[in-house]
Amino acid sequence: MNRKPWQCTLILAVTVLFLTSCGAERTPNNSGRQSVRTDYISTENFLKFVDDNPNTVDPQCTSEYYTVALNIFDRLVEIQSDPESGSSEIVPSLAESWEISPDGLTYSFRLREGVQFSNGSPLTASDVEFTLRRLLTYPDACNQDIAMMIRGARELSEGRVRSLPGFRAEGDYDFSLTLEQPYAPFLACLSTPGASILDEESTLEAGNAFGKVPELTIGTGPFIFQEWTPGFRMLLSANPDCWSGPPRCEGLYIQLLSDSEAQRLLFERGDLDILDLDNLGNEAEFFVHGDIYQDNLREGPRVGISYIALNQSVEPLGDVRVRRALQLSLNRQLLLDAVFGGRGTLENGIFPHGLIGFNPDLPEIPYDPEEAVRLLEEAGYADGFTLPISYPDNSTTTMRELLTLVASMWQEIGVRPLTLEVPEEEFMAQRKSGALACYSNTWSADFNDPDNFIYTFFGTPEHTRSRSLCYPDNEVMERIRNARAIVNEAARIREYQDLERKIVQEDAAWIPLFSKQHIFVVSDRVDGFRVSWNGWSSNRYRDVAVVTP
Repeated sequence: MNRKPWQCTLILAVTVLFLTSCGAERTPNNSGRQSVRTDYISTENFLKFVDDNPNTVDPQCTSEYYTVALNIFDRLVEIQSDPESGSSEIVPSLAESWEISPDGLTYSFRLREGVQFSNGSPLTASDVEFTLRRLLTYPDACNQDIAMMIRGARELSEGRVRSLPGFRAEGDYDFSLTLEQPYAPFLACLSTPGASILDEESTLEAGNAFGKVPELTIGTGPFIFQEWTPGFRMLLSANPDCWSGPPRCEGLYIQLLSDSEAQRLLFERGDLDILDLDNLGNEAEFFVHGDIYQDNLREGPRVGISYIALNQSVEPLGDVRVRRALQLSLNRQLLLDAVFGGRGTLENGIFPHGLIGFNPDLPEIPYDPEEAVRLLEEAGYADGFTLPISYPDNSTTTMRELLTLVASMWQEIGVRPLTLEVPEEEFMAQRKSGALACYSNTWSADFNDPDNFIYTFFGTPEHTRSRSLCYPDNEVMERIRNARAIVNEAARIREYQDLERKIVQEDAAWIPLFSKQHIFVVSDRVDGFRVSWNGWSSNRYRDVAVVTP
């Protein structure tokens, strides 16, 4: 393999720094707390992997860089999943118990006693209140939707009140949250990284340095943020005093590296323990199809769905017969096999496998090009039509391959696809304004509830326009909004499934493709790694150990 000179230099530099190992030395910091001089830390038994280079790890101010947040902070509740069955449930974390009022408005929580932040401060209800107030008022916060259903949240975020009326503390460990109206997915929202609980005192002291300076970024989690060299690495050390017990490994060595070939080479050299194949593009095929690493592959279903959006405000996509013809003319299994090596599952609706509310009885969308031609003729398009298909200029190779195959299948029924590469910023602006005729994308779960999917795309006219779907059925959108307040879980799921069938099966409002497997390759040193259920590539590493092969 030919290697670029800069890549060889990069690998050499990374390897030298990986080999740095001496005894750890404790030194006092300005706050009087003990910190670790990371230049003397031995990282030999740290779990080593790569991640993107973030601009902040403040969990309230990022919607994509979650690795640090998931490992140095905790939430009130967490999602626990079973990779084999695909099922999941909400389990206690910092909140040891909770009760929901019969009307679905009030959530009463009991915090665990004795939990401490890594600086020694005790966790109390005051920290929860501070976390929510900061989430709603901090200028750079981007996850406000998590708390916006709480009574008075909007008034607080707009500066009309100074406290959060929906929060009520009853001592150090008991508190309640009252919502403006019932919102069934609320508990699931509290499991997301953006809902991580912060230490009031140290976070206020840190100011804008919180999430950017390690020693000022304090949590209750199994790891402590020790070092961040932007563009190179982050170090997280084990928190031996964590309330849930110390993690199984001594720490996390996070290499900040995006080049796929460099990642592959580092893993082959033994300088990485875990490698996310989603980040490698074509380099992933070496691991997936080669003979060397088959026993080192770990995979699990990503709760997400790849789809093709059809804009009903662009003719002739306003005709359901045309949209149905576009659905039927795609051999979706062939697309999955050709582009992703068959590593995934066909989907027939909005809710993918593994999501609460997934309907296994939803009728399959067949591959039927003959029926597609008949529908086009019936709609008056026997000679076909031109269909612009847009994609951003930073699209992956797999996305380009997918759209090439989609275009060729639509050509078979007489449609004339016009693929358009658009600068990313312009692509996003056109999509938000409802101007794209057709595009493909993937949506993955932020939290495990059907609301995260159906409301995101079809909840309001603004939502459906901002996704360039321009779905016109106001009655359906009103039902989606009303479903959020259905307290009876079984009734809520039934309503969501009826709406899903209406939108996808009857109205052909978009084309579901497949959900993909999330595959990692791990070194022989790794024990206990499980692929996370969620839509992010970030994982929690508390239960992952580094062992001697």
